[in-house]
Amino acid sequence: MSAYASDPDLKVTDVTGNGVEADVATNLLTGAVRLSILWTQEIHLCPDDAERVARSLLRAAERGRRAAGV
Repeated sequence: MSAYASDPDLKVTDVTGNGVEADVATNLLTGAVRLSILWTQEIHLCPDDAERVARSLLRAAERGRRAAGV
């Protein structure tokens, strides 16, 4: 079982249609936040999806603070 929990509300893929995805996850043990770009090294997002990723990172940061007791 992984210590990381992905944001279930984040569903964004590359605007070019190549199947690249972004994933934001929080380590439930340490509070670390992981931003992963799956299947490649970069992702091209439309402005709305970029905002979704930003909001997901903010949610992960809050979960991380709670997990780390900060």
